[in-house]
Amino acid sequence: MGLIDTHTHLDGFARAGALPDVLTRARAAGVEAMIAIGTAPDDWTLNQGLARENPGFVHYTVGLHPCEVTEEWESAQAQVEGFWSRSPKPVALGEIGLDRFHLPKEPAEAEVVFARQRAAFAEGLILAKKLGCPVVIHSRGAFAECVAMIDASGVEWSKVVFHCFVEGEAEMAVLTGRGGFASFTGILTYKNAPNVRAAAKMQGLARLMVETDAPYLTPMPHRGKPNEPAFVRNVAEFAAKEVLDVGYDELAAVTTANARKFFGI
Repeated sequence: MGLIDTHTHLDGFARAGALPDVLTRARAAGVEAMIAIGTAPDDWTLNQGLARENPGFVHYTVGLHPCEVTEEWESAQAQVEGFWSRSPKPVALGEIGLDRFHLPKEPAEAEVVFARQRAAFAEGLILAKKLGCPVVIHSRGAFAECVAMIDASGVEWSKVVFHCFVEGEAEMAVLTGRGGFASFTGILTYKNAPNVRAAAKMQGLARLMVETDAPYLTPMPHRGKPNEPAFVRNVAEFAAKEVLDVGYDELAAVTTANARKFFGI
């Protein structure tokens, strides 16, 4: 049974000329599809081209990552909607959201940057509601603020996924209570992440999606190496055996079905 890596970054591999081998290894590991996530204008068209060249295997999203929200963010944001009139079109808007972890250390500067993030996130949510498309959320150190802004936006929670979920059971209760989804990375396999495993168990298999966030967050036993889509299998195997106590084939079938339904692929 194949897997879907619901969140990966392929632009670095493509620019380094390494993508053909990465895709070959992903297929060999049983990956049947992946979603190349957009973060800024310089990867949106690249990812669209990869989806065109690998139909059914590579899909893509378009969105402005909070750490890419510069002073000129509005001109970038203005380009996003146009991708929905192109072929192939994105399968989701994202990743968008809020990130307190990478803010400047100087408080006044941090406040300015975070205000820009909030403005860009609000605009992204307005567009997501207009398009009625799935939304991929990046939330780091700002879970409650992201939830509040999504609530205020009117975006349907059934179309929301918090990628790389690193919160605990209390936050998972907030998310699932609204009908939203969480997807999990290699962090699930780290010894120092019992809260993440508890959250995944609480969400349960019926709503689970798995991802790599490659080239970041490499799962065990590959930690220390660059991550890649093939390693989503390690996340899935660990989730099946160590977190949810189900067979690998069952987990693969359910998570793949969840991803196909959520992203419409």
